[in-house]
Amino acid sequence: MAEKSWLTDIPEMDRSSLLQLRKTMDGAYRDFSREYGDSIEAFFDPLLTFLIWFEKLLLNSPWWLVLGVIAGLAYAASRSAKLTIGVAVSLVVVGYFGMWDDTMRTMSIITVCTLISIVLGIPIGIAMARSNRVQSTVTPMLDIMQTMPAFVYLIPVVMLLGIGRIPGVIAVVIYAIPPVIRLTNLGIRLVDKEVLEAATAYGANPRQRLLGVQLPLAMPTIMAGINQTINQTIMMALAMVVIASMIGVKGLGQPVLKSITNQYFTIGLLNGLAIVVLAIIFDRVSQAYGKRTQAHLGGGHE
Repeated sequence: MAEKSWLTDIPEMDRSSLLQLRKTMDGAYRDFSREYGDSIEAFFDPLLTFLIWFEKLLLNSPWWLVLGVIAGLAYAASRSAKLTIGVAVSLVVVGYFGMWDDTMRTMSIITVCTLISIVLGIPIGIAMARSNRVQSTVTPMLDIMQTMPAFVYLIPVVMLLGIGRIPGVIAVVIYAIPPVIRLTNLGIRLVDKEVLEAATAYGANPRQRLLGVQLPLAMPTIMAGINQTINQTIMMALAMVVIASMIGVKGLGQPVLKSITNQYFTIGLLNGLAIVVLAIIFDRVSQAYGKRTQAHLGGGHE
């Protein structure tokens, strides 16, 4: 005898209720999308405008100028001539194989996602550190953001905003922002209470304690969070390039997707290697900068 499905153990009335609940939720989301979709798109228009502008800036600027700026930033962050030369040579090789434009598109998305994660994450982390209620509310949300698969929260975003760059940016930021929030909160909470009491005794108000005592002392931990956020943003953005290409985001992911659907081995291999090169460049530079900054803020020596 065939085994019964566990669904058969659910009373018919309960199954009807579950089906009705799903239909109600689907209908509510469709109504919400129709009612507020245009307003939400308008809210993200400035971000889309900036993203398009930055992408065009990288694409329209002379390659040698972009290469020089990236190499200069790499040296400023790492103070390593070997790493800087490696970054320059890697990008020259990427350009030589005809992948410069797609690499610049992907780099623009990575940069914007990193900036958004830092700009939003630090204030949220500060709010969590100053209020246990905020912390208890935000922490479960961060847990969900870090564990939920990207496809799950990409579906409602695409349904709401359509295909394009913004859904891809939102998906990356959702995954990448938790570290900077958590470590900003942790860094501020770990500040010695005696130091805060001394600041209060000298007449410092809450704002002065935050800006003059807590944030400077918590900066090494915050920088660790920012560095981890940069790394997660980079890894997530590069992992998402193929998924994002399915919803219209241009970059290195589209040739990879094309190679998968049409069995173009060389195109997929070269663009996959370009993704790896980009990941290594950002990872090594951000790690070097993070180590230097933490050593400086922690009173160490470079």
